[in-house]
Amino acid sequence: MGNIVAVNTNSYHGFTVDEALEGIAAAGFKNVEIAAVRGWTEHIMPEMEEEEICRIMDKAKALGLTFVGMSGHCNLMEAERLEDFKRNMALAHRLGARFIISSTGEAHFGENEVFADDVLIQNIKELLPALEEYDMYLGLETHGEYGTGASLAKTAKGVGSPRVGVCYDTANVVFYGNVRPEEELKECMEAVKCFHLKDKLGYDNVWNFPAVGSGELKLWEVVQYANENKFFGPFSMEVEYTAEFTNREKTPEDLDYVNKEMKKAYAYMAEKGIIS
Repeated sequence: MGNIVAVNTNSYHGFTVDEALEGIAAAGFKNVEIAAVRGWTEHIMPEMEEEEICRIMDKAKALGLTFVGMSGHCNLMEAERLEDFKRNMALAHRLGARFIISSTGEAHFGENEVFADDVLIQNIKELLPALEEYDMYLGLETHGEYGTGASLAKTAKGVGSPRVGVCYDTANVVFYGNVRPEEELKECMEAVKCFHLKDKLGYDNVWNFPAVGSGELKLWEVVQYANENKFFGPFSMEVEYTAEFTNREKTPEDLDYVNKEMKKAYAYMAEKGIIS
């Protein structure tokens, strides 16, 4: 069975949605996890004009791309943000995506956040009717206070629904959780619903996430282990570069660089047989 491999358009943070979709398709990928992260990467958002949403959908179709997921991060600790997330879910369903991803808190720039397992579990339970209605799955991304797969597997178990599990970000578990993904994954594989396949230079908390295959993580071992456990995706590839590159204004030369990194990542995954 072949793996379902996608690209998270957050890899094109600072670029337009058209530039992201065109670059992903040109690299050879067929699937997309589109970013709908308020205040960060807003490649598609529920409040966009109907004409623009339709245009993005038509653009992806023309490029031969399928939406398999949405990066729809909201602070799930705050009950008032749940309505935002439900709107993201409805939009993801409209796109045909069956997976929606969120960190437990704000994905970026969260301040003075309060984390409590019981509050998080109760808030997620309020999302279950929509997940059932849309026949979708929620992947809780390893991020921040919940920086390991094991910590989120515990949360998912508390929710008690097969609709909710872990989005295992292979680089975030190093950056936030100080664990090695090929080892820690064994503690939570049964709870994993999807992956953010992301590489890293350095086993530390330095922001340096190059193209898959260009870093130091044993990503091939991660995919092999998942396949051995009859998991074949989605594996959503993500590149976040360095903090300096990600956060500055982008240039045409930067777009050329990012497109080359996409092609480099595709070549690596094709060589390893992750993409067949």
